[in-house]
Amino acid sequence: MDTHLHHEQHFKSSDTLRDIVIGMSDGLTVPFALAAGLSGAVANNKIILTAGIAEIIAGSIAMGLGGYLAGKTEVDHYNAELKREYDETYLYPEREKEEVREVFAEYGLSAEHQQIVVEALAKDRDKWVDFMMRFELGLEKPDPDRARQSALNIGGAYIVGGMIPLSTYWFFDETTVSFRWSVAITLVALLIFGYFKNKIIGQNPISGAFRTALIGAAAAGTAYFVATWLG
Repeated sequence: MDTHLHHEQHFKSSDTLRDIVIGMSDGLTVPFALAAGLSGAVANNKIILTAGIAEIIAGSIAMGLGGYLAGKTEVDHYNAELKREYDETYLYPEREKEEVREVFAEYGLSAEHQQIVVEALAKDRDKWVDFMMRFELGLEKPDPDRARQSALNIGGAYIVGGMIPLSTYWFFDETTVSFRWSVAITLVALLIFGYFKNKIIGQNPISGAFRTALIGAAAAGTAYFVATWLG
């Protein structure tokens, strides 16, 4: 008999972490590609910084609004389905009870036990509806403040990520030097970001690091060579 204590370790992705990953991923990649493209077209750090900052502001607002609308849609959808379930338990109680029986039947409960549980559950309409929301529709009650917080998380992470590839254009006068340092710093940031992102979710951190850096490098490299060719 195994007497050792077993501790299960499962990762539960938080909404905040998901927001940060979305914002930081795009924040590192899009301004990096823009700065690279501009570096291949113009030799003026002021222009690159101006365009880069404008993109970061616009991108953070767009990404934040996207997060807000997604969160708002989730809340609105949940509330609409909740109202529908309450209405159906009043209008069609027997049909709703049958749906509960079907759920328990999938778990192997006998018809007798199904009937006992269903009748007990139906005595409390709030719990009855909550059960239907969770097990029939697969919906969890969302945080009412989720939309606003999501917008702030994604927008803030985008700004932080976007400032990394642009930072070198403040410290060096020559665009070529600024670009080379931007590539080095941003690739390191992408490697670190990809490593910890995959480590947190329980996937291979090494492959995640290189995959994330490769995507960023491909975007920036393409933008740079296209801008150089057009220029």
